[in-house]
Amino acid sequence: MIFVTVGTHDAPFDRLLQAIDALELDEELIVQHGPSSILPSRAHCVDYLAFDDLVDHVRRARIVVAHAGVGTVLVVLASDKRPVVVPRLHSFREHVDDHQLDFARRVRDAGLVQLVEDPSQLGEILRSSVDAPTATGHQTGLADDLRAYLVSQLAPEGAAAL
Repeated sequence: MIFVTVGTHDAPFDRLLQAIDALELDEELIVQHGPSSILPSRAHCVDYLAFDDLVDHVRRARIVVAHAGVGTVLVVLASDKRPVVVPRLHSFREHVDDHQLDFARRVRDAGLVQLVEDPSQLGEILRSSVDAPTATGHQTGLADDLRAYLVSQLAPEGAAAL
């Protein structure tokens, strides 16, 4: 099963869902679409999932395709999977800035995610993946790197809380 999640942000992520809709995969496809108007025709689509249901879908999935939200990436990594991430971009009005792209590149460089910057490449990536590689065994400084990244993104008054 392939599980796709766009997260809970209030902007649609139609660019990702158009690419998913164009795929011809012979596999169960579950899509959490949020406020997006595109509903992939060959998928079981749900608008939102309770957290426990999201975790269950992630654990059952062969591959998880997700926006590059920190929380979602961490849930997938905690399930010993390496997510395929497609960052939401400001230029497409999918988010307020490009922090997802910055984060996705950083965790890709750490070997924790497969970054897809062009959703039209998803078909090739999903067809060539036999099994989603696990995320265990990567660099030990990830927690420090994530903390530093989050601190750099927060206002100075919020950074002290981390």
